[in-house]
Amino acid sequence: MNKGKKLYEGKAKILYETKDKELVIQHFKDDATAFNNLKKANVEGKGVLNNRISEYILNNLSQCGIKTHFIKRLNMREQLIKKAEIFPIEFIVRNIATGSLTKRLGIPEGTVLEKPLLEYCFKKDELDDPLISKEHIFSFGWATEKEIKAIDKMTLRINDLLLGLFRGIGIKLVDFKVEYGKTWNKDSEEKEIVLADEISPDTCRLWDVKTEKKLDKDRFRKDLGNIIQGYQEVARRLGIMPEETNISEVNFGKTIPIKFKKK
Repeated sequence: MNKGKKLYEGKAKILYETKDKELVIQHFKDDATAFNNLKKANVEGKGVLNNRISEYILNNLSQCGIKTHFIKRLNMREQLIKKAEIFPIEFIVRNIATGSLTKRLGIPEGTVLEKPLLEYCFKKDELDDPLISKEHIFSFGWATEKEIKAIDKMTLRINDLLLGLFRGIGIKLVDFKVEYGKTWNKDSEEKEIVLADEISPDTCRLWDVKTEKKLDKDRFRKDLGNIIQGYQEVARRLGIMPEETNISEVNFGKTIPIKFKKK
């Protein structure tokens, strides 16, 4: 399928139009960012791995009844997806305390939460994606109570499915963030809510069960090194990047020097 004009470019992906106004092509970039774009690098091959990992996970979720924007993978870096009206909200599920949660509440890193914690953030880079409540969502009309109830239920269901998927390959799902949107359902002739995001080491915190080695973007955030090797390990355990395949032969270069924006 041929790409049309660029519709949107984010920190990790680019969207292009297609001849079908309801479909877009999603291109996975090699850019790595953290702290709302204050820290940047180029990690060669990251986009390829995120594309393959996200394809695998979204297909698994779809088989379990989760509606997503994903249609098919087009090539090593691109997917065909449904065009969606995105809610301006990030939905975060935490199973183990780490990151901003430990800083905000003084909880020791690695504390296992008694039940999954669902948080909401307003999608606004210039505001550092602030934490918000349901009352903010309803007061500003970002989503209705009915929509949030449906998304909350879907998000916790996704968490249950991902916990099982990753536990089966020796990985702890520490937390993850997802976004949702509304797409047009031709059969019902109405809009429906779908998961409209990738699920990959860019959007999840993933720790090895035995060693608690980080296999996600925290390797970049915290300067732990071997960023691409962590992503490769996740793909290998999922069985989508066997050591004898061409994917493992992609030339994953070094990250470029980290640059911080001046405030």
